[in-house]
Amino acid sequence: MGRYCFLTLTFLFAFSTIIFSQKEVRTELRKGNKNYKQEKYSEAEIDYRKALEANARSADAAYNLGNSLYKQSKLPEALAQYEAASANEPDKEKLAKTWHNAGNVFMQNEDYAKSIEAYKQSLRKNPHDDETRYNLALAQKLLENQQQQQDQNKQDQKNQDQQQQDQQQQQQDQQQDQQQQQNPDRMQQQNAEQILDAMMQNERETQEKVKEQQKKQVRQQKSGKNW
Repeated sequence: MGRYCFLTLTFLFAFSTIIFSQKEVRTELRKGNKNYKQEKYSEAEIDYRKALEANARSADAAYNLGNSLYKQSKLPEALAQYEAASANEPDKEKLAKTWHNAGNVFMQNEDYAKSIEAYKQSLRKNPHDDETRYNLALAQKLLENQQQQQDQNKQDQKNQDQQQQDQQQQQQDQQQDQQQQQNPDRMQQQNAEQILDAMMQNERETQEKVKEQQKKQVRQQKSGKNW
């Protein structure tokens, strides 16, 4: 009997704690919503964080906190709250809004590929949202433009590199021409030395061939038999 009473009291205490936390969440949400409507986004952020402290799994608190952070251009923090809200939100309509706002964050970051996926997730939950459908089309167009610009930048860089190489080669050719014009005697001397070296090489090769032929003749004479 005593154990039964203890379990009953424990359940009542846990239940009252849940009721109190839910009441606190609603209170902080109302305060946050009031500040948000008055465009006091930093004050609203504080209220929504208090609501999350009372219940860390509150999808409404996370979603509203994400909105207040978005209004303050705290985009990475806002995205984290939208992701938390989407993980705990069972309602499809609210979940569609969460994904829609996440797509807006990606749009702000010019990450159009991720924004497209977020808007698609939103439309899966609410196919009748025209604003999301418009944002999806816009993100797809911006992604196409972005990819074309990247391709153009690569081509421009390739052309610049080729022009730089051509200029360097032209400068080297000009320097070589200038050196030849400034030192014609030196160039003639170098050419003469090259010709002389080639002649000497040919003469050495000819002498070696003659010596080799003479050696062959000597060997043939020595190998001959007397009859």
